[in-house]
Amino acid sequence: MSPHPHHPTVVGHRTPLRLSRRRRYLVYGIGWTLWASGALWLLFHYALMQKGEFGDTPHPLEPWWLRLHAAMAFAALWSFGLVWGVHIVAGWRTRRQRLSGGLSVGLLLWLVISGYLLYYLGDEQWRGITSVAHWLTGLSLPLLLACHIIFGRRRTKR
Repeated sequence: MSPHPHHPTVVGHRTPLRLSRRRRYLVYGIGWTLWASGALWLLFHYALMQKGEFGDTPHPLEPWWLRLHAAMAFAALWSFGLVWGVHIVAGWRTRRQRLSGGLSVGLLLWLVISGYLLYYLGDEQWRGITSVAHWLTGLSLPLLLACHIIFGRRRTKR
């Protein structure tokens, strides 16, 4: 019997595949704050430059969006560890949704690596390429995660 009637478990294990509601909302909150802060940084960085005495200058809020994004990146690493321990390892054993789950994990790992590179890369050409790849991946990731969640819930109901 499942420890919680609405949380499916892996056969032979008492580990639920879904996080508790409180933890799930925490993970979603961290993820959406991370996504929104990155999207807002892009908006302020590329669309809301201000004319200064010596040319374009960053909007005063731009660095604050980047600071929030960096703080949420640390929180996202913690939440990824939580999801890994509760959902990913147990879910992989079910052999269900490996494609969307594996792609999600792979893209999250790319975001971690590329975020690290953005901080430490010295070569401006590679930094520019990494930057575009990082934000394109980050902007698109919620769509993949939404598909993973929706298809998983549909399958659970069947």
